[in-house]
Amino acid sequence: MLSLQDAKNRFSAVVDAALAGRPQEVSRRGKPAVVVLSVEEYHRLLDAAQTRRDSFADHLMSFPEGDLPRAEARPRDVQF
Repeated sequence: MLSLQDAKNRFSAVVDAALAGRPQEVSRRGKPAVVVLSVEEYHRLLDAAQTRRDSFADHLMSFPEGDLPRAEARPRDVQF
């Protein structure tokens, strides 16, 4: 994983590595921040995610039928 400063200093090499099929992870302040990858890989991942995704209506229809247990919560007192 490259630090942000290293990635800035070697940006051309980072892009070349991503184009060669090796995504480059970049950290900021020691924490993972971003991944640089080729546009072909990005579109492949995006297409794969969209083909596996059900429609919102299918998602709603997959909920279990019947009454669901609900928490016994009382509203709190509010003073105006």
